[in-house]
This record gives sequence, C-alpha cells and structure tokens, in this order.
Amino acid sequence: MLPPSVAFVGMPAPSFAKDALVHGIFSKITLEQFRGRYLVLFFYPLNFTFVCPTEITAFSDRVDEFRRIGCEVIAASVDSIHSHLAWSRRPRQSGGLGAMDIPLLSDINQSLSKSYGVLTDEGVAMRGIFIIDAFGRLRNKSVNDLPVGRSVDETLRVVQACQYSDIHKEEYDIHAPPKRLFQTHKQDDGMFQ
Repeated sequence: MLPPSVAFVGMPAPSFAKDALVHGIFSKITLEQFRGRYLVLFFYPLNFTFVCPTEITAFSDRVDEFRRIGCEVIAASVDSIHSHLAWSRRPRQSGGLGAMDIPLLSDINQSLSKSYGVLTDEGVAMRGIFIIDAFGRLRNKSVNDLPVGRSVDETLRVVQACQYSDIHKEEYDIHAPPKRLFQTHKQDDGMFQ
C-alpha cells in the first residue's frame, strides 16, 4: 500500500533539500532554489534498469526546450548519489546514462518519494511526474505503474498549458498547438546549464 501523499494539485509542493548529482558533481538541491521558474520533478524506480535510461536521457537530451520556457527538470530515485555517479559514467550504449544535462536527485531515505506519494511497498518509486510552478505550487501530477514510461512532448505541453493559464487566466485548449510563452530565462546561479 502506498503511503499517503501530501502532494496535492493547487497546493504548495512538498519541500525538499536533497543530495544530487549535477554535471558529475555532488550538490545539494532544494525546492526553494527554483522559485521564479517552473520545475518538472520526475521519479523513476531504480538505476541500472531497462526503461529508466531511455526516459531519463530523453528528458536530459531535450532539457534546453524546457529551459527556453523557464522550466528546469530533475530526475529522482531512491538510489544513492554514488549509484547515480556510477550509472552516469557508464556509456549509453552499455546501458548507462552517459553525460547528463539534468540533475539526478538521491532520495535514499525515501522521504521525498513518500511525501509525493510514489513509494511502493518494495521501496522503489513509481514513475511519477510533478509540475511545480514558479510560486512553488503543484500544478500537475501523474503517476504511472512501474512499466509505463512518460512522454517528453506531453510534459512540455502540460508545462506550456499551465504557463498559458497563468498569463491569460483561462483554460488551455488541448487541441491547440503549444504556444511559446516565454523567452529564454537567465538562470540565477547557472547551476544546471
């Protein structure tokens, strides 16, 4: 049975301060450092598995598309930062991640997975994706069963839809093509570029 989530759409996203691997360097990441920008936080089950690297590398390879609209992307699992480092050092053609342009957050104590409601009885995170706005509010959440991956295109569309509704205070037509709402946002600290 999954633990009760404290992550509710429209409410402040559960805060965190976690160790992460950022461009091969161990760093601390907090939710608060993303104020003023959107954030896509996605969970995956475990390092060194079959589907996970395809998803993670797809988001990493396209992170500039998110950054152009004022959004950062973070991947999270219950693995240690040392496991993240080992996996990122393995080439993609050998089942690794290779160089990453997004942070890999370590939730080794499982507190973040619990607060976002994605931790399974087996102690791994389900494939949850959470879109947090520039004010730290959870705007969208989607949790898939372990074997079902996520779409980068759909995630981009939902971020743009949320941003559109922020500006225009109206609903976003799902059939409308995505609109470019923001110019490139300059990073405060340049940490993730």
